[in-house]
Amino acid sequence: MTPMPPSTPQRLLVATDFSPAAIQAGQRAALLAQKNQGQLRLQHVMSNSLMDDLRAWTSPGQPWQERVHQQAMAALKAEASHLKNASHVGAIETQLTDGAPVQMITEATNEWPADLLVVGARGDNPLHHLLIGTTAERLLSKARRPMLVVRSAPEGDYQRVLVPMDFSPWSETAIPMARAVAPGAHLVLMHSFSIPFEEKLRFAGVDDDTLGHYRERARQDARDHLNALIDRHSLQPQDFTLSLTEGDAPAHILRVATERECDLIVIGKHGRQAAEELLLGSVTRHVLAEAHCDVLVSAHRQ
Repeated sequence: MTPMPPSTPQRLLVATDFSPAAIQAGQRAALLAQKNQGQLRLQHVMSNSLMDDLRAWTSPGQPWQERVHQQAMAALKAEASHLKNASHVGAIETQLTDGAPVQMITEATNEWPADLLVVGARGDNPLHHLLIGTTAERLLSKARRPMLVVRSAPEGDYQRVLVPMDFSPWSETAIPMARAVAPGAHLVLMHSFSIPFEEKLRFAGVDDDTLGHYRERARQDARDHLNALIDRHSLQPQDFTLSLTEGDAPAHILRVATERECDLIVIGKHGRQAAEELLLGSVTRHVLAEAHCDVLVSAHRQ
């Protein structure tokens, strides 16, 4: 089946907490919206836990809640105005809501609805791993929209995009997603193969020559699958580079992204073992936490 032509995201929702990381996410979203003549919305959620903490430390009857909302709305409007002036994007909508952040953001992506959810990563914050686990991963487990996790301020369009493939229905959609978000970028299509049950085969006494034969067959099968993907998505030779590696997929993805100087990784939400995963595919979870460049997670399957 010939894949549908990729469509650029027209409605981008940025979840902001006014942190430097969130501001970078807004800048990337504004760049995408300006390039695609899309719509941009900034959303800030007044967390229930924050409001409860403030309530515990203030005197009853004081109009503190109204002032907090006014300050948050003023900050939201200021951020929207700054983005609009800096990127020359059209009108930017703002939305201030109360509630649990993950739930409210997820509901917003469905109610608007958004083509792309954009959030900031925490960079060098010592709580980076904890925050990724509790925010980005939880958002991805709930949301049914693609999500872009931004790690650095944009310096222009994405130039080189790593697309890890495991030939699952979820990874199949990563190529059109990459072409939609970064239409002019060079794609690095990679697959990390392994010999099934290699350790058990060694334990059973299978010799190195036989294992070498299995390894070469696994490599050729991977190359055949990649070539079939190239044909299905009508990629031209100048559009892509192939990268075949053997071994631990997450480690190889991160290494190839660094070696090839990729500024974006596009990966499927799940992999071939999706039925065995509770929230995200284990490879996706690892890449989301450890990558040094932006990561776009496709929530769709072919």
